[in-house]
Amino acid sequence: MNLNPADSTTLSAANPKRADATRPPLPSYPPKTEQPAPVPGVASVTHLTNKLAEYLTPSELKKVKEAYRFSDEKHLGQMRKSGEPYISHPIAVAEICADWKLDAQAIMAALLHDVMEDQDVAKDELIERFGAPVASLVDGLSKLDKIEFQTQVEAQAENFRKMLLAMARDVRVILVKLADRLHNMRTLGAMDPSKRRRIARETMDVYVPIAHRLGLNNIYRELQDLSFSHLHPLRYRTLGKAVKAARGNRREVVGKILEAVKNTLVATGIPAEVYGREKTLFGIYRKMRNKHLSFSQVLDVYGFRIVVDSFANCYVALGTLHALYKPMPGKFKDYIAIPKLNGYQSLHTTLIGPYGTPVEFQIRTADMHRVAESGVAAHWLYKDNEGNLTDLQQRTHAWLQSLLDIQKQTGDSAEFLEHVKVDLFPDSVYVFTPKSKIISLPRGATALDFAYTIHTDIGDHAIESIINHEHQPLRTELRNGDIVEIVSDPDSRPSPTWLSFVRTGKARSAIRHHLRTINRSESVELGQQLLAQALTAHNLSPELPQLLADRLLKESSARSLEELYADIGVGKRMATLVARHIFGLAENATGTAPAINAQGELLPSKLDPVVINGSEGSAVHLAQCCLPIPGDSMYGHFRRDQGLTVHAADCDLAKRQRSKEPERWIEVVWSGEINRRFDCRIKVLVHNEKGALARVAAEIGESDANIVYVVMDDEKDGSMQQIRFTIQVEDRVHLARLMRNVRALPSVARILRERS
Repeated sequence: MNLNPADSTTLSAANPKRADATRPPLPSYPPKTEQPAPVPGVASVTHLTNKLAEYLTPSELKKVKEAYRFSDEKHLGQMRKSGEPYISHPIAVAEICADWKLDAQAIMAALLHDVMEDQDVAKDELIERFGAPVASLVDGLSKLDKIEFQTQVEAQAENFRKMLLAMARDVRVILVKLADRLHNMRTLGAMDPSKRRRIARETMDVYVPIAHRLGLNNIYRELQDLSFSHLHPLRYRTLGKAVKAARGNRREVVGKILEAVKNTLVATGIPAEVYGREKTLFGIYRKMRNKHLSFSQVLDVYGFRIVVDSFANCYVALGTLHALYKPMPGKFKDYIAIPKLNGYQSLHTTLIGPYGTPVEFQIRTADMHRVAESGVAAHWLYKDNEGNLTDLQQRTHAWLQSLLDIQKQTGDSAEFLEHVKVDLFPDSVYVFTPKSKIISLPRGATALDFAYTIHTDIGDHAIESIINHEHQPLRTELRNGDIVEIVSDPDSRPSPTWLSFVRTGKARSAIRHHLRTINRSESVELGQQLLAQALTAHNLSPELPQLLADRLLKESSARSLEELYADIGVGKRMATLVARHIFGLAENATGTAPAINAQGELLPSKLDPVVINGSEGSAVHLAQCCLPIPGDSMYGHFRRDQGLTVHAADCDLAKRQRSKEPERWIEVVWSGEINRRFDCRIKVLVHNEKGALARVAAEIGESDANIVYVVMDDEKDGSMQQIRFTIQVEDRVHLARLMRNVRALPSVARILRERS
């Protein structure tokens, strides 16, 4: 099976004298025979040199040859799993980079990319021999194997963090890294099955999204198919055979469509080239899985790409196609007017072809095609057309800069990778600022994400949004075409609850950064209280001896007790687990035997309830699902970087979560001194009659409660109306009195407290 499906045969050339005649030819279509994943033989340095001689100067070529000799010397005697000399791998990586026409420094880094990691070559030696830029590229590509990590996950996260930050400073790092990963995936068959699956999963989760984000569509598609072939080899082979068998059956339909499109474009006078395009095996598999289809139901295995000579002719060609075949409703996308985040531009339309077959067409100019296939690499590949890539370069630069911003605000490598992976997935929504500037956000992004995308200060002080000239809460999910404006207040601060609905990595990292810094004193105080209670439950003094404190800090990797308390206060560490750790250290120091069960496990102790008054700040917040009020029985839930979330004991969500992770829950009680009011939701069913809402609202006011929010829903038969209120009350007794008063109204049929 051809694993680089985009690509296709020149099926028609209406205008051979094109200005972009230097564009590399697209591969043939359909493939003549099924082929396995490409497995290159021993790479030839002569072949690499011939490629480089086409665009490098003699002096640059001399430096590249010096880098090759150095790498060859360092890797002498080292073999790959396949039995090839190891130097064949750096040469193959350099060849892929040469296809993009990367500069001499990047080619040298490709040849040297493993010498620091595998051969203990110091960075200073590389600086001395090849210069600081090359050494920095190699350093960014090197893993961190010599640092001891607690887990494989932590090590991987730190490797990705280093690589992505190096990429943010110089995009050539990730281009070389993607070339390295591509060659490793092409030769992955030499590895054992478990390692193949692990590397394929890592490729699919991280490298495929990065390739897509940078617009490297050829690499993106090949990495997807290669990963698929190693993750699900049986499905891959079965699907490959099905596609091969289907080619002959569908050739007549494809030929008929091709001939009709070619003749129509020629008759209209549009200079164009038409290419057939076969979907990747992974693309077909994903469609079958997501839409629960059999292979025979996936009709659009084939598509067509039309490359025209001008921007205007893209739309003329679109109109011509719509006149030839009927378009499918809802299947037209204009990525020219609003490009994708990775700079991709094309018109997409799906038409009903002969025999009722849906056929997808992509229409673009030659410049758009270059960017669509090569992404940021087009900057090197087509240097004479730099002006056409300005928007793409700006978008890429903005995203790379956001990586540096996230790094500054992120606590650890795992968290950094979590934030970055959120932004790597390509499904996007496009909204407008009041001045008509287009902002691209991930699908599911909210108004608060928009605020943080504009500027961190705007996000930190946001209080509400105005979407399409209507006031909306910050958690409102944005849709394509929304016009968004943010209302801010200098006194407003981020809340831990914001983390539950923001979508972008930048927003999430900024909120967490604020919670760690601005609210640090509150978190330290709460953490100290929680740890003291946990230690007391283990019959230990809250005052830690210096020797015990030093051992605890060393083993927990905290820099100070204050940092340890802050981590406990924001939920990053659990007081009960820290207390048990201290208990173990104390037992080792004193020789006292701990309480254990028959299985040899340390017996947990019941902790005293945490006392709250509702005004602790962001270190403690009340769950929005149940909105507990004084008088309710409660439990607190520790979540990473969100402090203590307090739920009512009868909250369904809390019950489910407590059954899954009981160790993260603690009993909470209200303080006897409370001097504020609390939000609470009630639902009132009233007869559909004039003035019903006014009478209920008036009675709530008479009951000394404040109305925060109200919404009305019609019942199906129209005889009743359901009114939902969010009100502020003092406690459970106050709420009961209010509900009795409202229930006494003649127009009220039912009233109850709403939990979700």
